[in-house]
Amino acid sequence: MYAAVRRYEGVTDPAEAGRLVNEGFVPIVRQIDGFVAYYWVDAGDGVMVSTSVFQDRSGAEESVSKAADFVRGNLASLLPNPPQITAGDVVAFA
Repeated sequence: MYAAVRRYEGVTDPAEAGRLVNEGFVPIVRQIDGFVAYYWVDAGDGVMVSTSVFQDRSGAEESVSKAADFVRGNLASLLPNPPQITAGDVVAFA
């Protein structure tokens, strides 16, 4: 498995961002080949973190690309800063 984590800082309205992600992006990410799981976390203090888990690297990379497109088209005013992206092989899970 492969995971991509995106950390967004300076989120102006976490509740609205969460609603839009749930209604708009979750259906998109579920359609990517190899989808395993997706999480959108409100970490507090204007920080939100998304985690996408896929069977392989190509699915995770596609999710990063689709997330960038979705943010540009739907969340730019709520997520004003580019995310910090970390990705890699899942080496342990429960």
